[in-house]
Amino acid sequence: MAGATNPYSGVWKLYQPFWKRTNLLRLGVVALLCSASYFLGILQHGSGATSVTSTVVTAVSCDRNPAASPIAGRAAALDFAVHHGADEAAPGAPSVREFPACDVKYSEYTPCEDRDRSLRFDRDRLIYRERHCPRKGELLKCLIPAPPGYRNPFPWPASRETAWFANVPHKELTVEKAVQNWIHVDGDKFRFPGGGTMFPNGADAYIDDIDRLISLSDGSIRTAVDTGCGVSPGGAYLLSRNVLTMSFAPRDSHEAQVQFALERGVPAMIGVLASIRLPYPSRAFDMAHCSRCLIPWHLYDGQYLIEVDRILRPGGYWILSGPPVNWKKHWKGWDRTREDLNHEQSAIEAVARSLCWNKLKEKGDIAIWQKPINHISCKANRKTARSPRFCQSQNPDTAWYTKMESCITPLPEVARVEEISGGELKKWPERLTAVPPRIASGSIDGATPEVFLQDTELWKNRIAYYKTVINQLGQKGRYRNLLDMNAKFGGFAAALIDDPLWVMNVVPTAADVNTLGVIYERGLIGTYQDWQVTQCEAMSTYPRTYDLLHADSVFTLYKDRCEMEDILLEMDRILRPEGTVIIRDDVDALVKIKSIADGMRWNSRIMDHEDGPLQREKLLLVVKTYWTAPGPNRE
Repeated sequence: MAGATNPYSGVWKLYQPFWKRTNLLRLGVVALLCSASYFLGILQHGSGATSVTSTVVTAVSCDRNPAASPIAGRAAALDFAVHHGADEAAPGAPSVREFPACDVKYSEYTPCEDRDRSLRFDRDRLIYRERHCPRKGELLKCLIPAPPGYRNPFPWPASRETAWFANVPHKELTVEKAVQNWIHVDGDKFRFPGGGTMFPNGADAYIDDIDRLISLSDGSIRTAVDTGCGVSPGGAYLLSRNVLTMSFAPRDSHEAQVQFALERGVPAMIGVLASIRLPYPSRAFDMAHCSRCLIPWHLYDGQYLIEVDRILRPGGYWILSGPPVNWKKHWKGWDRTREDLNHEQSAIEAVARSLCWNKLKEKGDIAIWQKPINHISCKANRKTARSPRFCQSQNPDTAWYTKMESCITPLPEVARVEEISGGELKKWPERLTAVPPRIASGSIDGATPEVFLQDTELWKNRIAYYKTVINQLGQKGRYRNLLDMNAKFGGFAAALIDDPLWVMNVVPTAADVNTLGVIYERGLIGTYQDWQVTQCEAMSTYPRTYDLLHADSVFTLYKDRCEMEDILLEMDRILRPEGTVIIRDDVDALVKIKSIADGMRWNSRIMDHEDGPLQREKLLLVVKTYWTAPGPNRE
């Protein structure tokens, strides 16, 4: 109130000198505590020790201005970075190594089919065109560039007829095969009219001719192998009949023929019939095809037809068109004598009979033989026709650097003449999900029908999860050529069967169990591959083959067997710009992989397992960035 007297005014005046003295004392105490806290923090940081006491003490702020404290500021000002963690140079800490780009001359580099290296080897039987991989010290430690102007391929099915010229800049085939309607240049594009040496009316009409002789549409023929495939017109058009074709041809004077097939979105790989087995299991294919493939089937004791016999299923077909079939009509155009062609055809017929094949039909330019469904009668005939003998020792499914032999691969034993060796396959598409005969018979260690069916469901769930974290995986046309680097039963490919894509299923020879035969019995295709042998080996394919790579436990499988960076550099070589990689593995392995991938022009992210964050197995998702070799007048 106005004029009121403060009863405590006298007391305040009485004690004012004391408060002034007390303020000085408090300031001294605070300064002492701050100093003690500072020195204690230094001592404990140096010793690496921590305690509740030190945490509390060092949390005391010596700043008397609250506005300057980070706690009083905005949340955005908080610094969550670790400033006193492990030394980045300490052993075991991942470091990023930037991999340079290779010279543009390597843009089509195929390490194990390198033309310069191949000239060191024997030309007899085309041995020099087999796999001859670089030694460890010869491996490139750089990133293979795409050619200048590279563009992503056309989506399927447009890619069957069209490809970008810049992606495979070779005109040799357009000149050499101009009259055969293989391939034409149209501005900045290649056009594939669907022609071929032996089918001037187009691949579709040629396949119709075969369909009139043996059914290609009832589901009994699902897997085929095309030897000397050219640009794979047959494989491209057989897909419309649900026949999945593995095409192969050597890297030879027909520049980039396999690369053209892959650009078209057709399964293909570099390969040759020479001295070693083809990288496929026994009883793999329903049909084998050769259209003017120029393979000398009658030479070398018939070893090439013997190899075809190994990979054909019981009851499978071999189709031959071109020389010497129908030689009486074409001998002048082939620039060969009638005697020479007649001798070759007679010799091929003799080899086929020695394999117990039955010649079904010869009509026009096409001849078809059929392999027996078992070897009961064939073994009985060996008493009179002793050559070739039946193989005794080799595993029929072993085919990685395995030498060919002049002996017949025996079919599994059966009790009755009408019984199919190895078990009868369902027709397509039922065979995709039916228990494969190799598993039903118990011939695959650890694989039971129950395990197989569980694996099928597992991959359905995994693919559904993949499509939630990679939304473009469910987008039709985004991905066409896929590689599963450790395919096991082929569950990854089977779960994607309704999408317009194909999967090359790889079974590493380092795997505990050889399951490639199971994959083929499901109506899928694949090959053997190993990055271990004596050095880390590349795949028999061109750069930029695949749109998506899937690696399930590959790095765990090859731990301490192969350098991680060598596998990753090979993955980069065969992956297209803007392609995708899915790596499933232990989280510790993924952290190391990511540290390498970050130096390879890859964008990557570690994701949780589909069953949640508590699983040690996780996913590393990768997108390869788009970049090319420099063009003219550019850096």
